[in-house]
Amino acid sequence: MNQIAVITPVPDVIDTLITNSILRKAVERNAVKFHIVNLRKFGRGNYRQIDDTPFGGGSGMVMMAEPLIKAIEHTMDLIGGSEDVQVIYPSPQGETWSQKAANQTSKVKKLIVICGHYKGVDERVIDRYGICEYSLGDFVITSGEIPAMVMVDSAVRLIPGALNTLDSALTDTFTHDLLDHPHYTQPREIEGLRVPDVLLSGHHKEIETWKQGQREKRTKERRPDLWKTYKEKLKESETNYE
Repeated sequence: MNQIAVITPVPDVIDTLITNSILRKAVERNAVKFHIVNLRKFGRGNYRQIDDTPFGGGSGMVMMAEPLIKAIEHTMDLIGGSEDVQVIYPSPQGETWSQKAANQTSKVKKLIVICGHYKGVDERVIDRYGICEYSLGDFVITSGEIPAMVMVDSAVRLIPGALNTLDSALTDTFTHDLLDHPHYTQPREIEGLRVPDVLLSGHHKEIETWKQGQREKRTKERRPDLWKTYKEKLKESETNYE
């Protein structure tokens, strides 16, 4: 079973996201166990301070090293020790999160996720634990809970047993460097808009050919960067096959 611990100053946010999503099903299926660690319990003084002004001046506040170190050490005990633990931290300074990163993270048996706030965390914490920083993109939001749970959700759905069928996750957008094909459901026609005939034909080979064609068409039109990567990998695999 994968164990995922989330360190946050607002644990109710994480609890809500877990209990009202597919993550709850993953817990019920014993695919993953969550630990929600309240960072404020490790804060300094009566007010449980977790942030302070930065050395060298500048605006904003920085999350202090001491509460984070205490929280991380406590969390490592919760998940069975420091061996084979990976710690990740959503940060604008990090590598861009991707389906590849989600797949790699889904294989981590003991994962700690730190939810950042303010200007970020004391760099000494990152250095001490070799924390992997990941970014959702070139923008900034007000707290780390949302990006942290985006990363957790995208990884958990790839853990065997988390979904009803792993096939659903393995055919997600980006899994094979392509965007997903269009999807349709009942009714067959609405306001003159019909479901493509091929999807109603029952010919599985023709349906798969149509889906693949749509994946490639969408990717080429909407994400030329992904299309380039896909074509390069396709060419490489053909060369290796020869």
